[in-house]
Amino acid sequence: MWSGGWGGMFMGWGMMTIFMIAVIVVILFVVKGLTGGDRSSSALDVLNERYARGEIDAAEYNERKKNISGKG
Repeated sequence: MWSGGWGGMFMGWGMMTIFMIAVIVVILFVVKGLTGGDRSSSALDVLNERYARGEIDAAEYNERKKNISGKG
């Protein structure tokens, strides 16, 4: 009935390894979610993006950049 081989034992270790990897992946996703994985852009990043898209001109860009950096 049973072949007497070691196949069952190795199958158990393989399944346990897959389970442990899945647990680690879930833990990583939870930690990333709790620590704010997607950072919000800084004010200077937003300003640079708006200038690159042409929403503001060079004078307004320079003025706001001075205000952000505290040199204004």
